[in-house]
Amino acid sequence: MGKVAARMKVMPQSPEIDLDALQERLEDALPEGAKISRTDREDVAFGLVALFPTVIIPDDAGGTDAVEDAFADVDGVESVDVDEVGRI
Repeated sequence: MGKVAARMKVMPQSPEIDLDALQERLEDALPEGAKISRTDREDVAFGLVALFPTVIIPDDAGGTDAVEDAFADVDGVESVDVDEVGRI
């Protein structure tokens, strides 16, 4: 069975958000079978830093929708987008 690597773009609601705590909440929110292999951070603007977690998802998990929905419900998250998707 294959897996998909999805690089997500997670925008925090404000520059005051603790990114380490936010990263932990994202990991806790992951659907069954998905895991974060790495998380990059990029400055966006005005002190805002976006998180770019790369999530490994089993093929049978139904794509990135479940992860997007789970991340969108996390406290402190403004928006979630799929940045890149590829098979591994």
